[in-house]
Amino acid sequence: MFSIFGFGSSKKRSRIGKFIDKHGYSQEQLSQAAKVSRNTISRICNDPDYVPSAGVLKKIMKAIRSIKEDAKVDDYFDV
Repeated sequence: MFSIFGFGSSKKRSRIGKFIDKHGYSQEQLSQAAKVSRNTISRICNDPDYVPSAGVLKKIMKAIRSIKEDAKVDDYFDV
């Protein structure tokens, strides 16, 4: 899907990316909450096939659960 200007709305997002978009959070906010680098968060949010290491996954899920308590890893990652 393209916007009138040909950019913006065709952005591919992972389930984590869609989740933070839906809840009004930025990648920077997730990065700070999870204590994970901004580059890693960017990859997690924009690459639907990326699965982070176990340690990073644990930090991400802890941050996500601060927003949605019943969140499960399987809801966001194919592990």
